Amino acid sequence: MTMTPLAWIVAMSFAGGLLSVLVAAGFAWAARPHWVPTLISYAIGALLGAAFLEVLPHAIEAAESPERAAMNILAGILLFFVLEKLVLWRHCHDEGCHGHGHAAGEDHHGHGHGHDHGRSGLLILVGDTFHNFVDGVLIAAAFVESTPLGIVTALAIIAHEIPQEVGDFLILLHSGYSRTKALAFNLLSSLATLVGGMLAYFALSHMESLVPVFLALAAASMIYVAVADLIPGLHKRTELRATAQQVLLIAAGIASIVLAHPLAERALG
Repeated sequence: MTMTPLAWIVAMSFAGGLLSVLVAAGFAWAARPHWVPTLISYAIGALLGAAFLEVLPHAIEAAESPERAAMNILAGILLFFVLEKLVLWRHCHDEGCHGHGHAAGEDHHGHGHGHDHGRSGLLILVGDTFHNFVDGVLIAAAFVESTPLGIVTALAIIAHEIPQEVGDFLILLHSGYSRTKALAFNLLSSLATLVGGMLAYFALSHMESLVPVFLALAAASMIYVAVADLIPGLHKRTELRATAQQVLLIAAGIASIVLAHPLAERALG
């Protein structure tokens, strides 16, 4: 029995989101708890690589103009700044503000341990949901064009999502989420791929105009979390060996995106 385009879209959107999260979670799950602060450097590289090499080029290409894409990204960064403030205010209201003066990843004695009360984890989940939604739209558009193109596109999306999902999972652990909660929230976020695919199939002409905005928001969340929340925590360790290790892991995170980039470009470009 031949599968319809809609059946392919549902199957590949669901399987793609689920598979990339499970593979990434398996890798991150194997990491020992004391590795997580070190591997955050890798997560920063994966986030910045995904933002600048995958999401931003597509956001600019899909927008009316580069200036419009830049405005969307700036608006997204401002949005995530406000969202983080709201989380901070809620934390202060619920638990008091004794830790308010400490940076993310620093405990009350000034050491580089602890977590940021879920701030960067929440922002990553919001941005990742936008990104997954757009992936669903791209899968639907490809399957409407042809089944072979749809399959290749879905496989390319899975390939370039895995390193980013590893980074996301590590950030959730760093933010204080348990491994079970991190997996559950990542799986929930991955369902946005299925939602995007279904909506795009039934209303592709209307969805296409929103794709640049969703891509810009996804890029903004990645850049904001990496630069505003995670990189400042790395400066707590100033010794040369730690700095060299951080630089190498950031480069490894970027490299993992670069290695997946040609496959994604051939399918999506």
